[in-house]
Amino acid sequence: MRFRFGNLLENTQRKLRNEPARTQITVSVKSQQRDGFQSAVTVRNFTVTVDQPAGFGGTNMGPKPSEYVLVALASCQEITYRLYADALGIEVNSISVKLEGRQDLRGFLSLDKNIRPGFQEIRGTVEIDSPATAEDLRRLKDLVDRHCPVLDDLRAPVPVSIELHVEHTRAD
Repeated sequence: MRFRFGNLLENTQRKLRNEPARTQITVSVKSQQRDGFQSAVTVRNFTVTVDQPAGFGGTNMGPKPSEYVLVALASCQEITYRLYADALGIEVNSISVKLEGRQDLRGFLSLDKNIRPGFQEIRGTVEIDSPATAEDLRRLKDLVDRHCPVLDDLRAPVPVSIELHVEHTRAD
């Protein structure tokens, strides 16, 4: 199946080039813990379930948070490949991404302070069905590696600040 988005990249660049205020966007999510480790996360008009596997006390009703990190990276890679392939006029019939993230639970469970709690590494493969030349596909990969937002978020530190707001409930 072949998709074409025409000049989406070029048209969007042209619209935003002279209106820098429109280039600043905010992405918001709200998560509410349900039972145990299960959370309902709302993003735009979607609600997704996040949970832990049954072996870790969850009910296995949805992917765990670190799996969503891989979901975000894989799908962002596919979108970025499609956007730039179309912009460059590189024919792509299909794109798929397979990722694996290696974790060491000793960091998360506070068993070893020298081990980070998140992924130790993420490895993956992008598979493209395309009649394009190897040179065109290398050029495409370079562009994707420079412009994929989730890849950038994972490769470079992002300032994060999370405040704690406490509600005190009195038992009468």
